Amino acid sequence: MSFLKRTYQQAPWRTRRQMIGAFLLGLVTVSMVGALYLSVTTQTAILGREIQSLEFNTSAHKEINADLNTDLAILLSNANITKRSRELGFRPATATETHYLAVPGYVEKEPVRLAAAPSNVHSVSNVPIAYSQSLFDWVGENLGGGW
Repeated sequence: MSFLKRTYQQAPWRTRRQMIGAFLLGLVTVSMVGALYLSVTTQTAILGREIQSLEFNTSAHKEINADLNTDLAILLSNANITKRSRELGFRPATATETHYLAVPGYVEKEPVRLAAAPSNVHSVSNVPIAYSQSLFDWVGENLGGGW
């Protein structure tokens, strides 16, 4: 047994080298995991800042668009168009200056009717009388007495 023990027993410097190697392997593994974590965190922070910048730009463009829509509404207002047309020399046409042209083959569109067409036919309900009578009528019929 001592022969086997001596055969498989390692020198003290080998065990120290193995312990140092295991420690360094653990240190390298922890360093790699830390570096990976830092890399992912950095990329996430950079993308978050880019998203914030894009959201800021979007809100700024929406604000500019709203301002432009307001300016357009002011320019297209009836009072403003009338003022500018008078400055350019236009005036409202009189009845004698208005000419209508008859276009052969033109069919005028029917006006839109929002109300239902009047009907002389009274519809008969298909609902059974039991579903349309009141509670007092039902009680009166079933108790035999009239209320």
